[in-house]
Amino acid sequence: MTRTVPRIRYDAVVLAGGRAARLDGTSKAGLVVGGTRLLDRALAASARARRVVVVGPPELASALPVRDPASGYAGPAPILTREDPPFGGPVAGLAAGLRALPDPGAPWVLLLAVDVPGAARAIVHLEEAVSREPVDGAYLVHEGRAQWLVGLYRRASLDRGLDGVETDGAPMKRLIGALRCVEVPDPAGWSDDIDTPADVARYRKDER
Repeated sequence: MTRTVPRIRYDAVVLAGGRAARLDGTSKAGLVVGGTRLLDRALAASARARRVVVVGPPELASALPVRDPASGYAGPAPILTREDPPFGGPVAGLAAGLRALPDPGAPWVLLLAVDVPGAARAIVHLEEAVSREPVDGAYLVHEGRAQWLVGLYRRASLDRGLDGVETDGAPMKRLIGALRCVEVPDPAGWSDDIDTPADVARYRKDER
């Protein structure tokens, strides 16, 4: 039997502004796994969002697709912005992404890190989780590890949580930990991220 999940209206913020220090500065957004750039994977996962903001360096502008179903991209045309200060961390990136979303915003925000190739498979489970009860959000948990950067959050709750917070270098746990969220089990490892050359090699091997 096919599950029916209520449609959740959301915007998306894709975080693509990290230093990638353990990858010798290689842009994670441009990494190719399974024949597809990580940026394109994240945008495909966000395809049902009303609007998408990519938070990253200016050079990503030339990599952003234009909405054109004929070319294979049917999602909303992404907006590019930069966290302040650059490399200020995920909370600073989220704050910049929310500021870049034109008003009025959707009631929910899909937050994705660009370095999580399997995130698309989790979206329906996040939607289902927030539709079951009145919560501030939902995020994946794999083997006891929370992945806050694959999550669906109530926009008003994020705005309240960010109000008055010094976002530069702030830990994501401080923001999300203050919200009432549902933990969505991730036994398949959809939330696994790519931080090192070994991660890249492992993921490419698994994709064969």
